[in-house]
Amino acid sequence: MSALGFDTSNYTTSVAWTDGDTDKSERRLLYVKSGERGIRQSDGVFQHMKLMPELFGKLSEKIDMNSVSAVGISARPRNVEGSYMPVFLAGAGYGKVVADALRLPLYEFSHQDGHIMAGIYSCGAFGLLDKDFISVHISGGTTEILKSRYIGQSFENEIIGGTKDISAGQFIDRVGVKLGLSFPAGKALEQMAMGADHSVKLPVSTDGSFMSFSGVETKASRMADTVDSAALALGVLETVRDALVKSINSAIKETKTHNILIVGGVASNGIIRKGLTERLDGTIHFAAPEYSTDNAVGIAYLAHLADKEA
Repeated sequence: MSALGFDTSNYTTSVAWTDGDTDKSERRLLYVKSGERGIRQSDGVFQHMKLMPELFGKLSEKIDMNSVSAVGISARPRNVEGSYMPVFLAGAGYGKVVADALRLPLYEFSHQDGHIMAGIYSCGAFGLLDKDFISVHISGGTTEILKSRYIGQSFENEIIGGTKDISAGQFIDRVGVKLGLSFPAGKALEQMAMGADHSVKLPVSTDGSFMSFSGVETKASRMADTVDSAALALGVLETVRDALVKSINSAIKETKTHNILIVGGVASNGIIRKGLTERLDGTIHFAAPEYSTDNAVGIAYLAHLADKEA
C-alpha cells in the first residue's frame, strides 16, 4: 500500500510517492526572470502544466505503480474558507486525472498540511499526531505560528501569531534581489552572510506572538548600496531569527504548549535554525532541510494515512 502526492505551489512543481517508510520525489523550481521578485499566477500555472508530465514520468520509472492505492493533492494554500491560488489547480487537476485513470481514491489537502506532515515525517516526530502542538510555517509567502492538531485526513490550525505584513521569506528575498541575487534568494543570502565578519544591526518589530517585516525591509533595501553586502545579509537573517524567537516564545507562554514543529523553506536556513534551537523554550522539531522547502512528500504521506484510516 502506497500513495502519490501532487503539489504545485507558487514556485515549485512537485510529485512524490511514499509507502509510509520510504519516499521518492521529483521537484523543480519554476523559472523567475533575473531581477524579478516573483512570477504571476498565470505564468506559474503555465510552467506547472509543462513540468508535471515530465516529473511524473520520471517518478513513475522509480516506483511500482501497481502498489499505489491512493492519490493526494494540495488543492489550496490553507485550511480556511476562501483560501485559493490558481497555481494549485495545475497539480490538483493532474492528480485527479491520475486517480481517475487508476481508479484510486483521491484525497484533498492544503499546501500547509503538506508542509506540516513533511516536517513530522522527516524528523520522525509522529507523536505530534496525537497531541496539540505549535507549528511554525515560515516560507516565501507565509509566516504563521499555529496551534495545530491532527484530526484525521487534515490538521486543524488556529493562527496564534505570525507576520502582520510581509512574510519572513519576502523580506529575505526582496533584500537579496536588491543585493543582486537571483530570486528566490534565501540560500544565496545565507552563503553571502557566512562571509561577514560583523552584521548590520536592524530593528526587530514584534507585538506578542506577532511580528512585522515591512519597515525593516524598507530600511535594509535602502542600505543595500551603502553598506557591506555580507554584513547586511547577516543582519537580515539575524533580524528574522530574533523576531521569530520573541514571537514563538510568546506563543509558547500564552498557550502553555511546549512541543514545537518548524517547517517551510526559511526553516532550512542554518543561521535562523541555530538561533531557534538555542533560544526557544520548548521541545523543537525541525523538518529535515530537504523537506523544508516546497515538496509533495507530505501530501503523499497524508494520502497514505487517509487510505489506511478509510
